[in-house]
Amino acid sequence: LPGGSNGFAIAPSRTASGNSILYINPHVTFYFRPEVAVQSEEGLHAYGAVTWGQFFIYQGFNQHLGWMHTSSYSDVADAYIEKVSEQGNQWVYEYDGAKRPVGTKNITLRYLSNGQLLSKSFTTYYTHHGPVMARRNGNWISVRANNRSVKGIIQSWERTKARDYGEFKKTMELLANTSNNTVYADDKGNIAYWHGNFMPKRDPGYNWSKPVDGSTPLTEWKGLHTLDELIQVKNPATGWIQNCNSTPFTVSGSSSPKKENFPAYMAPMGENFRGVNATRILDAHTGYTIDKTIASGYDTHLAAFDVLIPALVKAYEDNSSVPAYASLAAPIASLKAWDRNSSEGSVATTLAIEWAQKIWPTIQRPNGPDDKTDQVEKTHRFAATAPAESLLAPLVSTLNELTQKFGSWEKPWGEINRYQRITADITDKHDDAQPSIPCGFAASTWGALPSFVSRTYPGTALRYGYNGNSFICAVEFGQKVKAKSLLAGGNSGDIHSKHFSDQAVMYTKGQFKDVLFYKEDVVKHAERTYHPGE
Repeated sequence: LPGGSNGFAIAPSRTASGNSILYINPHVTFYFRPEVAVQSEEGLHAYGAVTWGQFFIYQGFNQHLGWMHTSSYSDVADAYIEKVSEQGNQWVYEYDGAKRPVGTKNITLRYLSNGQLLSKSFTTYYTHHGPVMARRNGNWISVRANNRSVKGIIQSWERTKARDYGEFKKTMELLANTSNNTVYADDKGNIAYWHGNFMPKRDPGYNWSKPVDGSTPLTEWKGLHTLDELIQVKNPATGWIQNCNSTPFTVSGSSSPKKENFPAYMAPMGENFRGVNATRILDAHTGYTIDKTIASGYDTHLAAFDVLIPALVKAYEDNSSVPAYASLAAPIASLKAWDRNSSEGSVATTLAIEWAQKIWPTIQRPNGPDDKTDQVEKTHRFAATAPAESLLAPLVSTLNELTQKFGSWEKPWGEINRYQRITADITDKHDDAQPSIPCGFAASTWGALPSFVSRTYPGTALRYGYNGNSFICAVEFGQKVKAKSLLAGGNSGDIHSKHFSDQAVMYTKGQFKDVLFYKEDVVKHAERTYHPGE
């Protein structure tokens, strides 16, 4: 998918030190991943990012190993077509040649209206598959999913204390993570990847991407796939692993798993331009250090435009004499000369992104209900088949809009693409009259590894970032852990704290700080210490 996160693992064969390196790069709303360190006298010593309310490190590392979760779009839940009818005064549904009563449950929701706490009650329905969520063509649709798992909490906690590959794998064998892929590295030099974790076994003869017949036992889950049956790699010969919420079949280049060896429901997602970019970079380099890993993770090449810009240029050159496109000569020259890397001073970046946003809905439109082509395939298809007008007319509109907003279309990207944090409110509030700083990064949609998703807001002419790189960290596992990290803005939500925005400029430049992992380093740099209860 265009959005999502990046995780890299680099084996000792490709690092300067002979130690493995992990790159942790979740893409979420900016202030959704606080950076924390936790340590106890019971063996816990972990560092990384958490989501609000979590008591465990979600993406991070301990003194022996680290883990990066990317979102998995594997099929872990299913919709069932239930054939229901009324029998007497109750609903029944067909299953295995018999009729079963539909279960009912009354749910009361309380809500505030004009200062008054009110309530409304609903009768909900369920079958043995799960709750009824919709009605289509006269049939009810129930959903089966695993969303009440204590094992999921246990797994999330126990991995933070794992000391080696064997112990980490044991936590994975709980098979309770329904939403994540896992990129792994440790101090023994191992790197590994698991695509998903909780994975029901199904009859591969059915199309599980659509609702299936709920009246037959043939569509029941047949237990879970074991960990060893999942798509995975360990210590690939290529010496690197990448996942950018994309297909697992390019995760380690030539050492990647083969698609034909697994059922389709395990990996329905395809490739995206971040995956294309990460594969290109990691396959070409060796001698990795923490700093070189960060540089790779901050590669600003926008791979989508390697496909789109040549198509645009050709459309113009074939139609340069058309009067409607007379204004395009200089913009096309700028785009033709562009290296397709985003940067603060690049006018071509502005033109390309503002133009591509206009054509992107058309690019991503499926070609029929069963179109399974991915982001990259759709883009190539569009570039090869789009009429010239579909490419050139949006660029004319882009020039007109930029000129109307700013007096000229020649606007460097950093002048309109801004980072701004002016309130403690977690929601997006932006104001052109308030201070902001330029950012040369772009959205992951276009293949940018350091994702900075921005848009205009009501009353603003400038674009402001709100999603993308949040907590970022590169970790090297040797005799002692070495790590560098960066956080969007700052780790405090208090507008009066110096840590509210002390990383803002660093964030827009990709300048990392040293992680203070060991207690002696934390004490040495502590601004304030306290003991709970005192």
